[in-house]
Amino acid sequence: MPDTKEGREEQARHETKRQQRRDIDQARERGDEAEPPDERPLTCHRRGCNEPATFVVIERYQEETGHGAVTAEAYLCRAHTDEESPTNLDGVYDDYVFLVEPLADDRRDESV
Repeated sequence: MPDTKEGREEQARHETKRQQRRDIDQARERGDEAEPPDERPLTCHRRGCNEPATFVVIERYQEETGHGAVTAEAYLCRAHTDEESPTNLDGVYDDYVFLVEPLADDRRDESV
């Protein structure tokens, strides 16, 4: 191909198509792989607490550098969940989140 704008654009299109084919082939190869195990802790996140985790506390806030959002999750027992409150209020922005959600019953049954 000649070194023209059209030639360079055509080469770029071909490279994009080749990359897409490689991505599809790799995804097909990975299709047989097992899902990674659920790595959430079964016990409370707080140091020294061995109670089963019954809630997940999620806080999403703006990173101090301003380069994006940070999502923090803590898996806590009931007593430590009662003590939890927002800690990054200086990073509040439009999509700020502070949630306390119960863990599914089937996960808690595994720890018994």
